[in-house]
Amino acid sequence: MFEAAELGRKISKQEFKDAEVTLRTDLLEVQRALRTAGFPVVLIVSGVEGAGKSEVVNRLSGWLDMRGVVTTSFWDETEEERERPRYWRFWRTLPAAGQIGVFYGSWYTQPIIQRVFGEIDEADYQRELTRIASFERMLALDGALFVKLWFHLSQSAVERMFRKRDKRERKGLKSEWRTNPFSKKYAKRYEEFARVSERAIQITDLGVSPWHIVEAEDRRYRELRAGQLLLQRLRERLAHAERQQNGDTPPVSPPVAEPGEALSVLSRVDLDASLDESSYRKRLKQLQERLHELTLIARERKRSTVILFEGWDAAGKGGAIRRVCASMDARLFRVIPIAAPTDEERAHHYLWRFWRHLPRAGFVTIFDRSWYGRVLVERVEGFAAPAAWKRAYLEINQFEEEQVEHGTVLVKFWLHLSPEEQLRRFQEREQTAWKKHKITDEDWRNRERWDAYEHAVNDMVARTSTTSAPWTLIAGNDKYCARVQVLSTLCERLEAALLPPQT
Repeated sequence: MFEAAELGRKISKQEFKDAEVTLRTDLLEVQRALRTAGFPVVLIVSGVEGAGKSEVVNRLSGWLDMRGVVTTSFWDETEEERERPRYWRFWRTLPAAGQIGVFYGSWYTQPIIQRVFGEIDEADYQRELTRIASFERMLALDGALFVKLWFHLSQSAVERMFRKRDKRERKGLKSEWRTNPFSKKYAKRYEEFARVSERAIQITDLGVSPWHIVEAEDRRYRELRAGQLLLQRLRERLAHAERQQNGDTPPVSPPVAEPGEALSVLSRVDLDASLDESSYRKRLKQLQERLHELTLIARERKRSTVILFEGWDAAGKGGAIRRVCASMDARLFRVIPIAAPTDEERAHHYLWRFWRHLPRAGFVTIFDRSWYGRVLVERVEGFAAPAAWKRAYLEINQFEEEQVEHGTVLVKFWLHLSPEEQLRRFQEREQTAWKKHKITDEDWRNRERWDAYEHAVNDMVARTSTTSAPWTLIAGNDKYCARVQVLSTLCERLEAALLPPQT
C-alpha cells in the first residue's frame, strides 16, 4: 500500500507559488459554501513521524478562514479525559455543521502506538480498528464528510531527515524539521509502525471515509497535495448536496433491516404490585442510607455512575429522581433534563450532547430522559428519518458498551403504568393548583399515540437490553412500589460492581 505512494514527487518554488494562489482562492470559496451546506468536515492529519504533519496543519491554517475551522491536537490524555471513556475526548471536539475540524492526531494514534510497543495484542488491535470503523461510519451516515490524509515517508527518507537534523544541531542551527521528543524512538521501529499502520488503513479505508496517502518528502508537494485533496472532497460533496436539493439524486440510505413484531415486554410488568405507606417509609429509609454509603464507596474507588430514566408521561420519573438525589451527597451528582435539542446540539450528531455530560470518575450523572429519544419520540413523531432511528439501536449499544468497558455503572429505568392510571394522574394534575404546571397539551397529544409509543418501547427494550446494560422495567401504577424498586435496583447494581462476592 505505502509502496504505491507517489515517491519522489517534487514541486518547484514557482510551481508552488502559482498553484497556491488558485488553491487558496478555491478553498475559501468552498468554505463559504460549506457554511450553509449543513454538514461538518472531519480532516484527519496522520502519518509517519517526521513527515511534516504540523507544517501541513499550519499551511492549511493560512489558506482557510480560521473562523470556520477548529484545530485539535491530541497529546497525552489529561486527568479529565482519563476519568471518562476514551472517545469522550474526541466527541467533545467534533466540528458542528458548516465547520471543518482538523484533527492532528486522532482516534488512530493510541491503538497504533500500543500495538507497536506490545501493550495490546493483535485481537485487541483488531477490535479497536473495528470500533474506529464503526465510529466513522456512524458519523458519516449522519452527514459528516471525512478527509483522511496519511503522510508517508520511506525508511531511507526518515533516516536522512534525522541525519540532516543532527548535523544542523551540531552546528548550532535550527532544524527545518519539527519533531517531538519521541520521534527517534518511533523511527527505530519504522518497519513495525509501517506494518501496524498499514493494517489500520486497510481496515478503516471505508467508502464513507477513505484514506488518501500523500508522499511527504518534498515539503511543497505534500502541502499542495493536502490542500488539493481537501478541495476535491469538499467540491464533490457540495455538488452531491446540490443535486439532492434539486431532486436530481435521491438520498441514499443504508440498508437497515425492518423491525420485527414488537415483543410484548411491557405486558409482563406486574402493574398490580403495591406497597403500603408504612412499609414504604421503612424501606425508603433503609435503601437511601445504603445508596448513600455505596455512592461514597464509588467516589473513593473512582467508579462513575450513569442513571437514566425513561417512561410514560406522569409515570413518576420526577418523584423517583428526587428520592435518588436525596440519598446522595449533593456534591456527587448532576441531573441532566433532556428537552428538544438546541441549535448547537442539532448541528452535531445526536449522541454528542450526551457524551459531553458523562461524569468524571467517582461521580453520578442522572439523565431525565436520554439518548433513547432517537428511537422513541423522534421515531414516533417523525423527527428522525426511518434509516436514522433504525441504525440508532446499534449506535446506542456501542455508546453504552464504551461506558461500561470504562468501568461506568450504567443503570437504565423504564417507568411503566397503565393508560387508565395515566389518565387519572393527568386529571388530578389539572385539578390541583400546584400540579397544573406538570400537564401540557403535548402530554394529551402523546397519549393519543399510546399504541405507537408502546410499539417503539417494546422495540427499544428488545434491541438495547444487553448483558452489560440491561433495562429495568418499573411497575409505576403504585408510586411507593416504583420508588422502592428504583432504589433497590440501584443498590443492587452498585453492590455488584463495587463489592464482588467473597470467594
